[in-house]
Amino acid sequence: MAQDDPPFTIGIEEEYLLVDQETLALAAAPDDLMAACKADLEGKVSPEFLECQIEIGTGVCATIAEAREDLRHLRKTVAHHANAFGLAPIAASCHPFADWKDQHHTPKERYDQLRRDLAGVARRMLICGMHVHVGIPDEDMRIKLVNQLKYFLPHLHALSTSSPFWQGDDTGMNSYRLTVFDNLPRTGLPPEMTDWAAFSSSVDTLVSLGLIEDSSKIWWDLRPSSKFPTIESRICDVVPRMEVTLTLAALTQCLTRMIWRKIKNGDGWRVIDNFMISENRWRAQRYGVSEGQIDFGRKALISFEQVVDEILDLIAEDAEALDCVAEVEAARAIVTEGTSADRQRATHDAALARGAIPHEALQAVVSSLVTDFHRDL
Repeated sequence: MAQDDPPFTIGIEEEYLLVDQETLALAAAPDDLMAACKADLEGKVSPEFLECQIEIGTGVCATIAEAREDLRHLRKTVAHHANAFGLAPIAASCHPFADWKDQHHTPKERYDQLRRDLAGVARRMLICGMHVHVGIPDEDMRIKLVNQLKYFLPHLHALSTSSPFWQGDDTGMNSYRLTVFDNLPRTGLPPEMTDWAAFSSSVDTLVSLGLIEDSSKIWWDLRPSSKFPTIESRICDVVPRMEVTLTLAALTQCLTRMIWRKIKNGDGWRVIDNFMISENRWRAQRYGVSEGQIDFGRKALISFEQVVDEILDLIAEDAEALDCVAEVEAARAIVTEGTSADRQRATHDAALARGAIPHEALQAVVSSLVTDFHRDL
């Protein structure tokens, strides 16, 4: 790779919920738990909007293998310290039976302001996500990549779906998280932007009006990062199993490189109107990988097996270059076995079939999420 080519480094952020090991209900993180995590994880852990949440973030990783070691250490450390307080972390975007009205936000000025600004919308934010950063130093290239990479956001989201239950009900969605998150302002698919100057001008207008303090309050599914020389994919549900997180990160990294490679060769990827991409986004949110997606070139619905096959063909060269062939190939297993949302429903239904009452069946789902969190550690 030429000296001035992007590094395509990656960073992964995950948000977890804390549950009581006995009741499996949500529990607030004690101050001592956060202090212990911060002492061991050196700036890679922080509280989140709600007291029952905790956020981790890897360092800047050159490869997926490096990200695996960092993420494993972060997950193990959080789980270890949570256990000392009779708690356990789960990596799912919604807790199956918690009520958002019973939760309290973390007493911190940033979160106090968020609560004031967003009112009742903020109170319902009992959701967790997973973000992937890819290192792209050139500012205008970041904008070009955001414009074109958004085509693939529904495909990534479908593979990640982990939030079928909300307040004890099966919503029929594979990702109810997006239903909640989309109530916030400045969310959804990013608009098409001409260049970095145009993006910065729009942000500056909102800042000058006192509506936001910086671009971190722009919560698009994909955005130029406000803090780092990266683009940041924010579409995915957080997933219980670490290896699935790494597959999603590797796919994001490889798709970014594939599109960059096409741009460098004077081609690029197709730019499709958000109206059309939103249809695939909805299908991912509703069905996960169990139904197909629209192929806009063919003007046809294709199965998700075919979607993954074609993506893997597109990024074969990039997966080799970035040393993550096994991780991206694992996307096939997600389609075959189903996503976390599918497993949660199966666990719930199996518990009911054994004679569990509804609340016990939901507890069984949470118990399975605790197990999945530790699966790859």
